[in-house]
Formats: sequence, C-alpha cells, structure tokens
Amino acid sequence: MIRGASLRGFARLVEELGGDPVAFTERFAISPDALTSEEGLVPITAHDLMLDAVSVDLRCADFGLRLACGQDLSVLGRLALAIQASSTVAEALECASRFMFVHSPALSVGVEPDPRGRREVVALTYRKDLRESPYSPQAMELGLALFHRVAVALTGGLAGLRSVELPHQPLSPVSRYAEYFGVGVSFGCPAAALRVERRLLDQEFRGADAAIRRLAVDYLTGHHTDPERLVSTHVRRALAASIGATPAVLGQIARLLSMHPRTLQRRLAAESTSLEAIVDDVRRDIALRHITTTDLPLGQIAAMAGFAEQSGLSHAVRRWEGTSPSRLRRRTRGTF
Repeated sequence: MIRGASLRGFARLVEELGGDPVAFTERFAISPDALTSEEGLVPITAHDLMLDAVSVDLRCADFGLRLACGQDLSVLGRLALAIQASSTVAEALECASRFMFVHSPALSVGVEPDPRGRREVVALTYRKDLRESPYSPQAMELGLALFHRVAVALTGGLAGLRSVELPHQPLSPVSRYAEYFGVGVSFGCPAAALRVERRLLDQEFRGADAAIRRLAVDYLTGHHTDPERLVSTHVRRALAASIGATPAVLGQIARLLSMHPRTLQRRLAAESTSLEAIVDDVRRDIALRHITTTDLPLGQIAAMAGFAEQSGLSHAVRRWEGTSPSRLRRRTRGTF
C-alpha cells in the first residue's frame, strides 16, 4: 500500500495532458477518493501500473518527473514534521529511513557507500521492495525526483550533488533528466540514488527543533507499528516464497519461523489476522500482479498462486475484483 498523498497533483496533470483521471482510477480499481484524500491507502501495484499506463496512453514519457514538480515533503504527512525538525541531513535521513513504512511499507530510503567507490561520496538511495510489488519506471522516477526536490528544499540547493543513478533505461531524452536534476544521470544502475559528497550529511538545518522532532517521533512510534516487528509480515514472506510449491500448512510455517503452531496462531490473532487471511492476501497479490503485468497463461498463474485448478483462480478473482481474470487483464491494459 501507499498513502494517497503520492497522487497529489495527479488529477490536474492528467487533465492538462487531455486525459480523464477518474477513468484511470476506475481502470485500475482505485477509489476516486484517492485523488482528494491524501490519508487514504492505495494498493501500490495498482498505483504504479496507473502511472505507467498514463505515461503510455497520454504520450508523456516524463510523467513521473512532472508529477514530482507538484509535490513536496508534506506528502509524507506527519513524518515530514519530524524530518524538518531534524538537526542535520544525516538525522533527517535516519528519521526518513526509520519511518518510511508509514508512507509505504514497500519503499525505503537510506545512506549507502558510493557505488563507484569514492570515499568522499555516499549514495542516498531510494528503493522499492520487489517482493511487495513489481518495478515501475514511472513510479521510480516520481520517487527519486521527489527525493531530490525535498533534498534541494531542505539543504538550500543540494550543493555537493555529484550525479544521479536510475535502474532502468531512459524513458525521456537524457537531456530531460539533466534539466531536472542539474547533473549527469546514469541508467541501468543497481539502485536509484543521488550521489552526494559525504560532507553534506553534516549540514545543519536552520529550522531544527529538538522538542518538535521528539514530539513527532513519539507520535509516529505510538501510532504506527513497524511491519518488520509483526509476525504477520514474516508469515506473509514465507508464504510468498513457497505458496506455489508447497501447501500452506500452519505447522510448516510455524517451523520456518521457529515457533510452536499454537503460539503462531495466538500471535496472528493478536495482530487481528489469521493464516487463512494471509494466505488469501498472498494469493491475491501474486495472482493480480501476474494477471496485470504479464502475458503468462492463466493456468500457470493459478499454479503460481497455489490454486489446484484454474477455476479456483477464476472464482477468487471474481470475489476480489468482481470480474474474470481475462477481463481484468484487458481492463488494466485499456483493451476492454
């Protein structure tokens, strides 16, 4: 999932390009309310597929970059307050890394060694967990462009930016990227990153306020649980790795997590879920992801999602989406 704030400016930009924003949300089964309610949650795969589809259908190769131009740090909600009140760039990045799951559990930012081996340079990385959702070029460009935009605003210009790296090949002319980022951009890299001089991490913020930061961090800690601390997160990952190959049996999952089956049941109940609910969610994620992003035969997708027969997949998709797998595939591709 991802907060609806990620779509700030989407409707206006789509309309400027001659498109119908509501039609796009309906096509990807996203509530139109997501265009106006920034606190709502949107399935990240549908969100990203929609960005890619808009780019193709409206012939706007730099859609992600354009969308980022209408956004700022405030899209992160209360996390933005904690970042702004931090004392240094390093502290702000630590806070963003710690609580990015509030915006989306699938996204992360971090400080890593320079991929080119320069000691005086670090990589400010922006990553998406591909176990949660497939890669999206437009969504990656939106995220990294917004990361850059926020960094410029917080540091007063991002002096020390050496270059920018993207995992995919250019969607727009390379000159468009140079125009946006103001430095050279490399493509086909291991991770999306802003390569900056290490000294930038020590830059102090004029608006630093330890009391406000402490209040903001306390709020985030008290109102949001890091998914990594949830047993259901680890059950979900275990199932995602095995559901197409072995039956989803409580005892087997419990052994993988070094836990007694009854203890696992109690821990899941305490998190208001169950193995059955997680199995259904994992099957849904695997099935819908492959239906909407690949041309794999439906029978193969059924097996990958742990269904004994294709009919099981068909019944499940109708329950989840109110339509058949084939119609869902056509709908997301705009070939109703």
